[in-house]
Amino acid sequence: MKIRILGSGTSSGVPRIGNEWGDCDPAEPRNRRTRASALVEHGDTRILIDTSPDMRAQLLAANVGRVDAVIWTHDHADHCHGIDDLRQIFHQLGHPVRGLARADTRQTLEARFAYVFHGKRGYPPTATIEELPDAITIGDISVRIVDQPHGGTRSAGLRFEADGKSIGYATDFHELTAAMAALYTGLDVWVVDALRRWPHPSHPELSAVLGWVETLRPREAALIHMDQTMDYATLCAELPPGVQPGYDGLELVA
Repeated sequence: MKIRILGSGTSSGVPRIGNEWGDCDPAEPRNRRTRASALVEHGDTRILIDTSPDMRAQLLAANVGRVDAVIWTHDHADHCHGIDDLRQIFHQLGHPVRGLARADTRQTLEARFAYVFHGKRGYPPTATIEELPDAITIGDISVRIVDQPHGGTRSAGLRFEADGKSIGYATDFHELTAAMAALYTGLDVWVVDALRRWPHPSHPELSAVLGWVETLRPREAALIHMDQTMDYATLCAELPPGVQPGYDGLELVA
């Protein structure tokens, strides 16, 4: 089983509009970050995590034309507003793309993008959406889910398992609850939000994430959802063994 980080950036990406690179070296291609998304694969099964506004370019870069399901972690724009590009996957598959989300996210997405799920003016729906339970099997991959606090809302944290291997994906949360710690303990790979070096009301800062890595002890961890203050080379020089800054296109094998 493997995970490909399709997008490793925060909601504004790196660089921000205006060619704002912040502390990131523009000569380092791994500092160019699109909005957060990932693809988990095992056997013949592909699961897309979120439909970022950069989804088309991300899937073209990954040479991916079909997925078996998409799981939305929550309804913020940087995680779902590329949803219209599911239309092309619908054409590849020949049927609507299977979508899953927690009840609150499902309700919002279904209202915001009714045409995607119900069609409009003779155009068929391009995706379905069903409630994401606490545990589900999609093709060759088992998925367990935990609710994560994300400012005044919540997101879905994910643990993927296949053939005794495990991958965790934790984005858009600001504290580690006991239920989250239980889900993320003992992972082979943990892909985790690390927005910046100082506190934020809805995302974790780097020092907190490194403390959780020490406690949860994944075999390896990769940081995502990073802003323009998080330079790739600087992070490589300061991170402990087993932790690396994620970047667009990075593949990690469990």
